[in-house]
Amino acid sequence: QVQLVESGGGLVQAGGSLRLSCTASGRTFSSYAMGWFRQAPGKEREFVAGIRWSAVSAYYADSVKGRFTISRDNAKNTVYLQMNSLKPEDTAVYYCAADVRGGVSSLGYDYWGQGTQVTVSS
Repeated sequence: QVQLVESGGGLVQAGGSLRLSCTASGRTFSSYAMGWFRQAPGKEREFVAGIRWSAVSAYYADSVKGRFTISRDNAKNTVYLQMNSLKPEDTAVYYCAADVRGGVSSLGYDYWGQGTQVTVSS
């Protein structure tokens, strides 16, 4: 069982930056793929970024590529999402997810955090 707790959301102006953190409980964090998803009001949850257990490879949605960076610190059981050049359309609740499968689909993740709100004003 893995429990995930996100933090770091907030209100920021367009062009600004935020860093989200997701800390996991459990001793097998290093073996899990981690992902960030987001859900805006009235829209489906969408993939944002993912990273393999080894942190060798990361992958991103086209909408955030070049602006967001996912990273992980297995010693701290934490995954990060550095978000730069934020746009109003990035406004959403951001969720951290974990599973041995991973990938770009939410179906690849069994464990989810409670979400953290990110609001980007224009």
